[in-house]
Amino acid sequence: MYSCLSTLSLQYIFILLIAAKGGATYIFFFFHICSTVFFFCEVNQRGLRSPFNISLKSTSIHLSSVPVSLHPAPPSLCLALSILSLHPCPPSPTLMPKNSKVTQSEQSHEHVTESVADLLAHEEPLDYKNSSLNVGGAAGKKVPQIEVPENDGRPAWNSKLQYILAQVGFSVGLGNVWRFPYLCQKNGGGAYLVPYFILLLIIGIPLFFLELAVGQKIRRGSIGVWNYVCPNLGGVGVSSLMVCGFVGLYYNVIIGWSIFYFFQSFQYPLPWSECPIRKNGTLAIVEPECEKSSATTYFWYRQTLNTTSTIAESGGLNIKMTLSLLVAWIIVCLAVIRGIASSGKVMYFSSLFPYVVLFCFLVRGLMLKGSVDGIAHMFTPKLEKMLEPQVWREAATQVFFALGLGFGGVIAFSSYNKIDNNCHFDAVLVSVINFLTSILATLVVFAVLGFKANIMNEKCVVENAEKILGYLNSNVLSHDLIPPHVNFSHLSTSDYAEIYGVIKTVKEDSFAQLGLEPCLLEDELNKAVQGTGLAFIAFTEAMTHFPASPFWSVMFFFMLINLGLGSMIGTMTGITTPVLDTYKVHRELFTVCCCVVAFLCGLLFVQRSGNYYVTMFDDYSAGLPLTVVVILENVSVAWIYGTKRFMQDLEDMLGFRPYRIYFYLWKYVSPLCLIVLISATVIEMAISPPGYNAWIEELAQERFESYPPWALAMCFALIIAAMLPLPIVFIARRFNLISDGSNKLSVSYRKSMMKDISNLEEQDESRFILGAKPGEAPSSGTAHKSYLTPGGNKPILDPNTLSPNSCYGTSYQNPAISPTTPSTPPTPATPESDS
Repeated sequence: MYSCLSTLSLQYIFILLIAAKGGATYIFFFFHICSTVFFFCEVNQRGLRSPFNISLKSTSIHLSSVPVSLHPAPPSLCLALSILSLHPCPPSPTLMPKNSKVTQSEQSHEHVTESVADLLAHEEPLDYKNSSLNVGGAAGKKVPQIEVPENDGRPAWNSKLQYILAQVGFSVGLGNVWRFPYLCQKNGGGAYLVPYFILLLIIGIPLFFLELAVGQKIRRGSIGVWNYVCPNLGGVGVSSLMVCGFVGLYYNVIIGWSIFYFFQSFQYPLPWSECPIRKNGTLAIVEPECEKSSATTYFWYRQTLNTTSTIAESGGLNIKMTLSLLVAWIIVCLAVIRGIASSGKVMYFSSLFPYVVLFCFLVRGLMLKGSVDGIAHMFTPKLEKMLEPQVWREAATQVFFALGLGFGGVIAFSSYNKIDNNCHFDAVLVSVINFLTSILATLVVFAVLGFKANIMNEKCVVENAEKILGYLNSNVLSHDLIPPHVNFSHLSTSDYAEIYGVIKTVKEDSFAQLGLEPCLLEDELNKAVQGTGLAFIAFTEAMTHFPASPFWSVMFFFMLINLGLGSMIGTMTGITTPVLDTYKVHRELFTVCCCVVAFLCGLLFVQRSGNYYVTMFDDYSAGLPLTVVVILENVSVAWIYGTKRFMQDLEDMLGFRPYRIYFYLWKYVSPLCLIVLISATVIEMAISPPGYNAWIEELAQERFESYPPWALAMCFALIIAAMLPLPIVFIARRFNLISDGSNKLSVSYRKSMMKDISNLEEQDESRFILGAKPGEAPSSGTAHKSYLTPGGNKPILDPNTLSPNSCYGTSYQNPAISPTTPSTPPTPATPESDS
């Protein structure tokens, strides 16, 4: 640097001396040589490779051969050329503020006087280590340049742990506790884990990674993300929001049920441990409805829900459930009212506490009699089940919903990340945690159900032994049929099985009239229970036999509240984030309004018939619409935006290129699997009669009932309402009836999008410099070839040439471009070809 300054000082001395002698020719020749020396001195000082391959000894180069688009120009060269007025220095967008006079001159093509002092004052430090002209960079090898946006005022997670816990809390929900164990029991035990794990690898993790990546890259909610990727498919984000609204309405009702049971657990004995006694005058009799079913079943249907016998009979509001729902919405509102600033702190507890409870239940369950029988039953594989298509369909559906794909919560959470966050690691980590949580919950459930099955089996043996004793005393059965070693006062299950076999063989013709049951443990373990039946009936009944049962009941329902709260926070974030990104509304006020409206709509579910509407919404509001949403997400990224282009975006964002297998999974495997899943879902809906399980008070049991016509219309209305934004937005934008939503972007977001454009312009200039002649097309070996296009064989489209209906993200950049920028004729954007 000092040698450069010395040479520059020497230049000024010779100017004065030679000019004094009137040697104009010598002045020109001398400055011709000195300017060249100054230029390469500056190049060598900054560690740049010369684009001309000229030795300092060579003096045959004319300064006029320096391209006018040289970018950035060394300040010393600008100074020398400006003094001689031989060659003006071009302005540099990266060195000049956008409102400088030089930038204005470049955009408006008007003459603006800019002094050398102004040029030098506008210089900013550059990162030459990541420059494409770095001497240490290998030829043709791209150095990843991650464009980290400025602080645009968007909230950010306080730590990586907080973000991971938020994603885990959203994906790990009630379905992991009461849906996965049921499917495992129903579909072959341990054999079910094989198709589930395979589909998790080829569908779950890739699509979860895709949602994390687009949210993190575009830094918007679901509406903004899919408007950016493809404005014509902007309805995908709206459909996600609609589904989140439907799911949130009934999901919080389940949290309300858990809150009611939580407060009821602070009693000893538990209120559902025994059937209530009805007094009839001087007589005290057991409640007939409870005696026909069980204490826990009666408490659920009669004390908690007070349900009606049909969906057509409203029965009015259930006051206890209405108050519980109000408490649930107040908790959710307080958790999300300040966005991730409040929900992130809640996640520290709501995401970790369920694991503490599950481990406690596992340890306690393993100490119970018969728990090993339940676990062994769960992990005993029935391999023939793997050949049934129904098993694979249900496994795919569970993978799909377990990770929360399509809801928008995953995208919303990741949008608050730094752009260089390793979302691939996050996708794998959260997916594995979700899978292991399902296994842990299944171990707990089957350990407790194994204990319950042994209790129920022993109860069955005692009841049937009393019947046999009655038949022996009334001489219906001969004492000779009873083996001599059998003791009815301590009758074991094996002894009863022996007696049952002998009586069935001898009394073959009249055996059915005796009404004896086999009392097999396997039959109890095979009783498939899911959803509310598992949590509020089967598991609750098992806990009544625990020592210190109120403590375990409090822990269990508090765990359900936290599991539901984590999922509700993600669901509400999937609603609020897209709206807040699109419209300038007050966050706290909008959140409170959403919760109030949701509570009022939720009154539908706290009628006496509300349980049937919960089943209806669970079956029809989310399944098919979410599958359609996710396949459109996959297609818009893989086939419209372009898988190669998306892979390149990931490389720029992460600093490394994801595994090549993701290319084929996103491009072919995942769409094909989703199409098969949609087809199977539609076929299942067509062949299965729509209906619900109604509780019949007279029979004290459930009975399947078909939906009445108005309820059936309501089912299909839910599906249509969730998917209606897809065609509406497509048609409206196809015919330019509505804008692409870019005018809703904040100024800071437009600024960050302009950075992407300026980066591409800089790389175009660099490629121009590297050409052999001005205007020559870049060679195939340029360092930025892979950056400009995913495949490296197509030019980048000018953002000004993209129409509003173009399915490329740069359509969002149009509003950010200066009005003085000359426009070019529209060029239609075509989907990427992989050939």
